Amino acid sequence: MSFWDYLVWFFWFYIAISCIWIFITVIIDVFRDRTLNGWAKALWVLFLVFFPFLAAFIYLIARGRSMAERRAGEMRQAQTETNDYIRTVANTASPAAEIEKAKGLLDSGAITPAEYDSIKSKALAAA
Repeated sequence: MSFWDYLVWFFWFYIAISCIWIFITVIIDVFRDRTLNGWAKALWVLFLVFFPFLAAFIYLIARGRSMAERRAGEMRQAQTETNDYIRTVANTASPAAEIEKAKGLLDSGAITPAEYDSIKSKALAAA
């Protein structure tokens, strides 16, 4: 096997993997699309099974923009959920840390003993 045979084999392997990737992406998008009813999804899948290249090209041309919008929406939603989770985790301080911070404020004279007791009871109640 010569070097050029290897390059040709590698090229066709790349093309095959790319086609499989496109077909899987289109099928996943068909099932994630909430605007399509069951019959339309079934027809797209049948079309993709029997005429894969033609169906993939038609789908990408006809529905490519909505495909990109759905993907961008999913990414925005995932980012929002991640940010919300990080905020909830970051805001939870241990009761001991809250009491320690309140004790420092009490020692510095920033709060009164009554306020310290209130903070301490809230921290212990949250635990």
